[in-house]
Amino acid sequence: MGVRHVQMSIDEQAQSSNAAGFHAQADDVFGRIATRYDLLCDLFSLGIHRLWKRRVAALIAQEPWTCLLDAASGTGDVVLRVANQQVLGREQIVITSDISPQMLAIAQKRAGPISPSLDFRVLDAHTIPSIQSNTIDLYSISLGLKICDRSKVLREAMRVLRPGGRFVSLEASNIVWPWLHRAYLTYMSLCTPLIGWVATGGDASAYRYLLKGIQEFPSAEALAIELASIGFEDVSFERLSLGIAAIHIARKPIPTYA
Repeated sequence: MGVRHVQMSIDEQAQSSNAAGFHAQADDVFGRIATRYDLLCDLFSLGIHRLWKRRVAALIAQEPWTCLLDAASGTGDVVLRVANQQVLGREQIVITSDISPQMLAIAQKRAGPISPSLDFRVLDAHTIPSIQSNTIDLYSISLGLKICDRSKVLREAMRVLRPGGRFVSLEASNIVWPWLHRAYLTYMSLCTPLIGWVATGGDASAYRYLLKGIQEFPSAEALAIELASIGFEDVSFERLSLGIAAIHIARKPIPTYA
């Protein structure tokens, strides 16, 4: 599905750039709940997130790339699925990154025998000076945009991608029927405190960030417009589970010379 023409003011985009209002420097919540994070995802989505990530991994595996950067990798769900769907060649580089060393340590442990094929790095997706400009073939981020400053992360993704490189994102989205979307958000607001309390051992900040990120994240159409406004081309999206989540795909333009 291509970009739909949806009006969104610059002020509205700026206000919604950090949907969850989360700042990793102020709260190491994901470090605290690293060992419970997968349980939290399973409970919140009733396990459906596994299907979403499988779809993202399939799309990544279909793309031609030599260097993949997976930002906000968490416990490694997506990169491990990519590795399982295709045999990684010796020339292929998979940078598995996250701002939380604790989350990344779990990803490395889960990788087991394929761990040597992955390059694990503690990186903040907002600014990654260790990655040179125009060097990444494919940049992926799954369920991480809701807890960051989207504008900074997307612009950094644009910087590191080579011309023609692909951007792939999985994130919370909007159900196409407004009444059903409102019902879904109501359900989440009622169930999240209990589910989050159980999954995080009572760490309230974790599920509050996630809930706020879901509630405040832009629609699939609006995110497509954000990507286009930053300069991405060929922006498209695919709704998953009626629109609870969506995958966005875009391309960094190839310069044309007169």
